[in-house]
Amino acid sequence: MFRHLIAKFQPLFRAHQLLAVDLNASQAAAMSYMSPPFKPFSVPERWPLKNTQRFEPQQPDEPIRRATYCHFRDNIKYSPKKMWYICCLIRGLSIDEAIKQLSFVDRKGAHIAKEVLLEAQEIAVNEHNFEYKSNMYIGECFATKGLVIKGIRKHAFYRLGEVRYFHTHFFVRLVEGPPPTHYYLPPPKTNKEKLQDYIDGLRKRNIKFSH
Repeated sequence: MFRHLIAKFQPLFRAHQLLAVDLNASQAAAMSYMSPPFKPFSVPERWPLKNTQRFEPQQPDEPIRRATYCHFRDNIKYSPKKMWYICCLIRGLSIDEAIKQLSFVDRKGAHIAKEVLLEAQEIAVNEHNFEYKSNMYIGECFATKGLVIKGIRKHAFYRLGEVRYFHTHFFVRLVEGPPPTHYYLPPPKTNKEKLQDYIDGLRKRNIKFSH
């Protein structure tokens, strides 16, 4: 029934096939001169490379270099501004204390951070030669902005509003050994140092234009 139609349009179909072959060949040739393909989801690339860094052998009189492990989780469906508070909470704490503190924070970011810490702790012991499971602390912890998906929301009178769905990258560095007494430098002054500063300030008082 349709043989005469097929015979009529067969040359046209053949021409379209040849054109498609030519386009594919030209695109393949152009791809060799183009930059790498676009990545729709941004994933951190430099942070995991810190685990492959190699150092020179140490001298006998040098202090022992501590083992470190850099871990991350990318594109978490959570606001980076909210995750910042979680990072400030556990920064500089031992791994057990950080997990304990996160257990008492009823936030989505705290639950995610706890999962990441447990995951990093296991990898550090099994793959990066950490000696003890509890002998490590949070050397670095920060969050950056990840993927942002834009959507729309309907308003009155046929208007539309933009909605942004933020994602965050969570980074953590585990360092072997006990945590430092004061993570942030300079350390806070003791009571004696504060008293001495107050006395020095009193002794430096003078009457202006008296000389």
